[in-house]
Amino acid sequence: MIGCRVGFWLGDGVNALESRSERNKGKKQKRERERDPASAAEWGKGRASSRSSYEEGRRERPVQQPERLSDERDESRHTVERSDRQEEASSAQLSRTSLTRQESNRLAAGDDYGQEDALAPKSGRSRSRNGRHPGDSPQEDSARTKRNRRRAKGGLDSTWHRVMEYILLVIGSLLIALSFNLFFYPNQLASGGISGISIIIDTLFGFEPALTQWALNIPLFFAGTFLIGRHFGVKTAVGSVLLPLLVLLTRDMPSLTTNILLASIYGGILLGIGIGLVYRGRGSTGGFSVAAQILHKYTGIGFGLCVALLDGMVILTAGIFISPEKAMYALIGLFVTSKTINVVQIGLSYSKVAFIISDSVEEIREAILFELDRGLTKLQATGGYTGEDRTVLMVVVGQTEVTRLKEIVRSVDPGAFVILSDTNEVLGEGFKLSGPS
Repeated sequence: MIGCRVGFWLGDGVNALESRSERNKGKKQKRERERDPASAAEWGKGRASSRSSYEEGRRERPVQQPERLSDERDESRHTVERSDRQEEASSAQLSRTSLTRQESNRLAAGDDYGQEDALAPKSGRSRSRNGRHPGDSPQEDSARTKRNRRRAKGGLDSTWHRVMEYILLVIGSLLIALSFNLFFYPNQLASGGISGISIIIDTLFGFEPALTQWALNIPLFFAGTFLIGRHFGVKTAVGSVLLPLLVLLTRDMPSLTTNILLASIYGGILLGIGIGLVYRGRGSTGGFSVAAQILHKYTGIGFGLCVALLDGMVILTAGIFISPEKAMYALIGLFVTSKTINVVQIGLSYSKVAFIISDSVEEIREAILFELDRGLTKLQATGGYTGEDRTVLMVVVGQTEVTRLKEIVRSVDPGAFVILSDTNEVLGEGFKLSGPS
């Protein structure tokens, strides 16, 4: 009975499909009879054209890869592109950081900070505003920056440079010891510092100055290491021990003068040379420099003022326990020492920096570049009275070039406003080469 029902259902389904097919065929024939011959021909052409277009597009369509392979390729390509973009961004950031530092160092030397090719007469090289060479890619800028950093680091951290620093430390300490035993100690001139304290203690109690300096230097060094940090370094420890040793070894040398004024002046000169050499070697002899750093950290007073206060207290104590007259001579020696240190560190060659305000900026700029053969910098300024935007030229020249600069500016614009001021040190192309001392 079940079989009969299944057969009946199948027969009904087949009959339904056949009747539907006949109905569709009848409708198609009816439409073709109703359509006129012209429209029928046009309809046939349209179907043929659509078919051919479809076949042509199918032939031209590239064979697609499986979806999985396509996704893997897209992901790989995007990963490579992201990696390239990250490398370019990091290279550009590194290049911008290095160039910003280079621009800040070149500003005082008159290099191009706001114009193009300011140093072209000196260097013969064309540079853009940011100091890059034209046509360089970010990768080339990054590679050049890395080479310059390695070269600078190699110069500062090279074995020869470190040896020179220790040589300067030893020579400077020897000169300090000689100034003490040849001028200050025989004439009882306590011109500040641990050496001045040792002279006062020797006058009062008869203790050996070298032993007093050791007894004060070494505890101050450990106190500074504990209170401030370990950045004092090996050279400070070496200086704290070496200087009293050299004072002890040269204590038997005879005094060169008994004139207190000459002793304060020449002792101050010799002491300033010694301290200046120690500073050029990036070293320290300990003593009051460590005490001043501790005082500066915990009181907020400026470091220079801390040193002056400590030295002043030593001189004042010497005026009380030794002699007020010798304390005044010791103050002269302290002044001479400070000036000599500046000369040793900076040098005797002073330059001039000129600021030029004129309506003939371009003419003056060309005259300075090609007649004076100096680089310059354009600075944007605003007039305080008129409120107008103006261009100020800044140029750094040597002492012998000041007269020539004024003549050039006067010949171009007699009404130009020129400001001249002293500058102690200029590093860069055309002046002193920057690098290890």
